[in-house]
Amino acid sequence: MAKKKKEEGVKEKSNELEIKIPEGVEVVIEGNLIKVKGEKGELSREFPFNDIKISKREKEIILTCSSDRRSKRALLGTTKAHIQNMIHGVSNGVMYRMKIVYSHFPINVKVQGDTMIIDNFFGEKYPRKTKILEGVDVEVKGQDVILSGINKEKVSQTAANIEQATRIKGRDLRVFQDGIYIVEKDGKSMIK
Repeated sequence: MAKKKKEEGVKEKSNELEIKIPEGVEVVIEGNLIKVKGEKGELSREFPFNDIKISKREKEIILTCSSDRRSKRALLGTTKAHIQNMIHGVSNGVMYRMKIVYSHFPINVKVQGDTMIIDNFFGEKYPRKTKILEGVDVEVKGQDVILSGINKEKVSQTAANIEQATRIKGRDLRVFQDGIYIVEKDGKSMIK
């Protein structure tokens, strides 16, 4: 009797996911290559997963997994998240906000082409430099650094590069809190 109740409570595992395409967004699917075009721009990405089939039905993208293996079905959710990020990026854009924090030496930050230069970090003689990825706009306003673009992965990687460039090694992090930190990710505050 207990076994029967257990089997009834088991949820059927889905091998198909749907993504709604909002108004103003155009999606073209060519095999495993997806092109998404919207108000802010155009993104394309190829998904190398052979077990996942991507198709389009009216105003929906259908993702189907041919395997019942858990690891293959996990890729289904990952693929869905990537496509949703692409749709969000081309329709609304992606924005990260960072804060320049210092208590010991004033940090000077400037952008030159595709490089961000961080001067006077901890009073260092030579500036620290970090790369700004293609398609990401970086704007420095006083103590705020604003990153924007349409590709969520590139915007977030650029923010991570900036944070890592001001990483402190060999000192007590409770005392030395200087650096450039992410405070907002696409409208969601990181400060609790």
